[in-house]
Amino acid sequence: MELFRPRFRRTTVVATVMVACGYAASFGANLQVPRIVPGLREVKAMSTTAREQTIGTVQWLQELGGLAGRVTLAALAVRVAGRRRLIRLFLAPGVVVMPLVFLIAATRSLRLIECGTFVAGFVTVAQFSFWGNYLPRMYPTHLRGTGESFAANIGGRMIGTGGALVTAQLAAAMPGGSASEQLALAAGSVGAGSFLFALVASVWLPEPGGRELPE
Repeated sequence: MELFRPRFRRTTVVATVMVACGYAASFGANLQVPRIVPGLREVKAMSTTAREQTIGTVQWLQELGGLAGRVTLAALAVRVAGRRRLIRLFLAPGVVVMPLVFLIAATRSLRLIECGTFVAGFVTVAQFSFWGNYLPRMYPTHLRGTGESFAANIGGRMIGTGGALVTAQLAAAMPGGSASEQLALAAGSVGAGSFLFALVASVWLPEPGGRELPE
C-alpha cells in the first residue's frame, strides 16, 4: 500500500506500465522470431538440420544484441544525466526498428532478419538493465525490494508477458500469404505499439532526486 502513497505513486504506476511494455515487446515480438524464420522461402528450401541451425543462429544473434544493449546501457548510465533521456535513447529507435524488422525484414530475407533481430534485442533488453539502475534510486531502503518486485512481477511477468497472447490472437486477423507472414505482422504491431506506449509513458517518469540512494 505504501507504494501507492502520494510520494511514490507516480513512480510505481509509470514504472510498472513501462516494464510491462518492455516485456510485451520481448514476448510479443522478439521471442516470436523462431516461429517466423521457418516460413521464409530460403529457409523452407533447407534441410531439416540446416533449418534448425539457422533458427539457432538467429536466436543467438538476438541474445548477442541483448547483451550489447545491456553493456551500452551501463556505459551510458554514467554519462547521461537524465533518466528519461537515457531510456528514450532506446525507446525512440525501437519505435522505428520494430516495424522495420517484423513488417519488412521478417517477411523478405533471412539476412535482413538476422541483422534486424540483433537490433531488436539491443533496444529491448537494454530496458531491463535500465530498471535495475533506476528503481533503487526512487525508493527508500525499506521499500526498495518491494518497488522493484512490483514493477518486474506485476508489470512485467503478469501483464507484459501477455504480449505473446495478443500477438497470437492478432495474427489470425492479419493479411499475408502464409501463417509466418501473419505472425510477423502481428509481432511487429505489438512490438511497435509497446515501444510507442512506453515512449509516451516516459513523459511522466520521475527523475531521481540525486545520485545517492535514498535511505
